[in-house]
Parts: sequence; structure tokens; C-alpha cells
Amino acid sequence: MAQEKNMAERYMDATDIGTVRIADDVVALIAAFAAMEVEGVSGMAGGLDMDTVSRGGMKRLGRTVKVEVGAEGVKVDLSIELVYGYSIPETCSKVQSKVRTAVENMTGLEVLDVNIRVAGIKMND
Repeated sequence: MAQEKNMAERYMDATDIGTVRIADDVVALIAAFAAMEVEGVSGMAGGLDMDTVSRGGMKRLGRTVKVEVGAEGVKVDLSIELVYGYSIPETCSKVQSKVRTAVENMTGLEVLDVNIRVAGIKMND
């Protein structure tokens, strides 16, 4: 079955009930929420935080999270802002791990890459 545009598709392995399709936007949302749960992450680039994304900031989220779903797996590109004082390499490593785990556990899709662009540093108020 051909993949539809903007849809991740995977077959249910355990049964012959049917097909599960997950929109790329859903995978992007999972990745964004997972990244923002990491201590030291202020939010997504452009000032997006969990509240903004939860209230329907999906169009703006599309500028900061790119998801590419292929036959081999998922590639995620994130643009994030960090809190001043946190180690950039350490925090980004935690983000990569958290995003990979969240996407794989919630979708069943294999995550191949989690690429991070640190777009800014925020002072902790």
C-alpha cells in the first residue's frame, strides 16, 4: 500500500485487523513535547512553549520541528532554545535520547536521527 503524503504508516504486526496511520504532525508534536520536558530546554525556537503548542500552535511548530518518515524510519530535526547556564552538549544529548524514546514508544516507528539546532539561549527568570 502506498504511503499517503504527510502520513507515517505502519502495519499492525500482531493481527490482521488493519493499518495504523500516524500523521507527521503527530510525530512532530510528540518530539516537541519530549524535547521540552528536558531540564535546560526553554522551549522551541521562536518562543514556542508547551502551552502555545497545546493551544493549537501546530503551524508555528512546523517551522521548528521537521519530521521525515521513510521506509527505514523517522528523522527528526528540532530547533530549540536552551536556558542559560546549562551545558549545550549534555542537554542536547538528553533531548536526543528523550525524543527517540518518546517517538519510538508512542508510535512504534524506528527513529534514525534526531538532529538539533540550538537557536537561542534564554535567561532563567
